[in-house]
Amino acid sequence: MTPRGIVRDPSLSALLVAADRDLARALEGALQAAKCFEVLSDVKEYPSEQTLEIRLRQLQPDVVLLDVSTDFGEAERIMRFLSSHQPVVRVVGVSARNDPGLLVSALRAGAADFLFSPFEESAQKEAAAQIKRLREPETGSLQQEFGRVIAFSSAKPGSGATTMAIQTAYALRRVSGKRVLLADLDLLNGSAAFSLRLNPTYSILDALERSDQLDPALWGSLVVGSGGVDVLAAPDEPFHGVFEMSRLHEVIEYARMLYSWVILDLPAIFRQLSMFALSEAEQAYLVATPELASLHLGRRAVGMLQQLGFDRDRFRILVNRTNRRDGISTGDMERIFSSPVFASVPNDYFALHKAVTRAEPLPPDTEISRAFEQLAQRIAGINGKDKRGSAAVVEQKPVLLES
Repeated sequence: MTPRGIVRDPSLSALLVAADRDLARALEGALQAAKCFEVLSDVKEYPSEQTLEIRLRQLQPDVVLLDVSTDFGEAERIMRFLSSHQPVVRVVGVSARNDPGLLVSALRAGAADFLFSPFEESAQKEAAAQIKRLREPETGSLQQEFGRVIAFSSAKPGSGATTMAIQTAYALRRVSGKRVLLADLDLLNGSAAFSLRLNPTYSILDALERSDQLDPALWGSLVVGSGGVDVLAAPDEPFHGVFEMSRLHEVIEYARMLYSWVILDLPAIFRQLSMFALSEAEQAYLVATPELASLHLGRRAVGMLQQLGFDRDRFRILVNRTNRRDGISTGDMERIFSSPVFASVPNDYFALHKAVTRAEPLPPDTEISRAFEQLAQRIAGINGKDKRGSAAVVEQKPVLLES
């Protein structure tokens, strides 16, 4: 361990609390190689609040690396204490094993991130970046990197905007390796949690009600994990009430500090909430299908967005469930919309049904999965071949992914 010095940037100073000594030795060896965290002191057992308070005031660490796998009850006690400590000290849970259940429990208890053996360097770097993002508002840094907000909506309900949002969220997680949030903002008919077979305790309404109190501990209790993506669910029962739109802005802004990608699953485009959320997003995607009614309403939606002053580069059209037997070409649809088609996704009912039934991402060996992979690459600005060797994404013209 290195004594705390005056110059120690860019690593984060850390207090290590680990009852498992084998875990502590393995972690310290990995930390020395990656140089993302500098351990100032190693506490060999779960300390009392008084002892921990003394250590925090002596060392003033940026983060506490906390053993959550030896005794989670004790680790949870410490996380509760740290969540109310001033100044704020972030927690990274560390574990001797990759346990998704333990990861979710640690995040819900207030951990900002989670590392498990063999503590890969890339995971350490992502955790350190997450801690730095969380620390930026406290230090008033002007260099904070906020995540991007991407919104999915449709002109006609039933066009598959929720499916597009879910599968794009999974694909962005795969192609970028960054943290992704899927937020279901359809307060009347939100179905993302149902589609993913999740049973969340809280919903977006809880986040809105406490938008001015959000912190990592509270946020961890609001979201649930699915396939590496955090999900902020819609309420179980339709919500017909009203709330201040400024609260939605606060929730989205807080999410942008925690995630590289914030995916908003919106109700139909003509709803007030959808229009407000679109104004919060860097990029909006209007989902349509080749059906006549969907094309007609899609044309109306494009006209409305243009009349409201949305630049053409702020919203793009995605055509879902395409089939060569539809008898309508991409060019025909572009003439109907008076706007380019950004991408189209083939109709594959059986692959989607299998994914929904199992509550998991699409299987990678399907055409529809490759379509979402290419769509995510284009959204993320990733060119060239992905790790399975799929075709390069061309940014200058629409990607047509028809079957």
